[in-house]
Amino acid sequence: MLPGNLMIPPKKPPVSLNHVELLQFADADALAAAAATAWLDEIETAARAGQTYCVALSGGRIAHKLFAATATQAAARKTAMAHVHFFWADERCVPPSDPDSNFKVADEFLFRPLRIVTENIHRLRGELAPEQAAQLAATELRRVARQNAAQQSVLDLIFLGLGEDGHIASLFPENTAEKIDTTLPFIVVKNSPKPPPVRISLSYNAINAAKNVSVLVSGDGKESALRRSLSADAQMPLAQVIRERPVKIFSAINEF
Repeated sequence: MLPGNLMIPPKKPPVSLNHVELLQFADADALAAAAATAWLDEIETAARAGQTYCVALSGGRIAHKLFAATATQAAARKTAMAHVHFFWADERCVPPSDPDSNFKVADEFLFRPLRIVTENIHRLRGELAPEQAAQLAATELRRVARQNAAQQSVLDLIFLGLGEDGHIASLFPENTAEKIDTTLPFIVVKNSPKPPPVRISLSYNAINAAKNVSVLVSGDGKESALRRSLSADAQMPLAQVIRERPVKIFSAINEF
């Protein structure tokens, strides 16, 4: 065990690449277009079945490309969005108008172009005390999303990015065992190694309960993080997810 109870105890089972569907693209624009198409296919399938569809969004450099591609394709396909409810994989503890806000990116590139109704947008309220915001988000998620047999809220899709240090959502390699093992759907992260330091994040428990998880990997400096996340003995955050469930990786990094 590392000092301060950091990371996950050793002797985790090896990462199963059978849980990984790796899709590779020439660049970020092609990646975003393909991820948008796959997402809209899911949304339309849920609409035909008369089902509510719950998605959790992330920020990062690829997010605005994904949102813009989705808005363009949805308009062309005339995709109905009234049954789609939007949550967040993580949020910085800042007001929604702040340039660091993940909500702000989605609002500009996705919600406004598609005229998404306010009632379907369940943002993490970064302007509130973080513990209060996490509790409100958990209540909203439980109200809207279906529950599995273990009484966990099930998101239909979670979009995750991958940081240069290997973090997903706001789950960092430095997270303590307490953060990793919690059964709460949202956690407060007060010591993020990237600014701003205080954030709210989906927990591993909530990510593992989702129906589908898509990881979008693009940008300089991500090669090492992706390679380490997919190595058999990895202890990176993405590796913790891959041990537990299937993931689909959309990657613009073809040599790692």
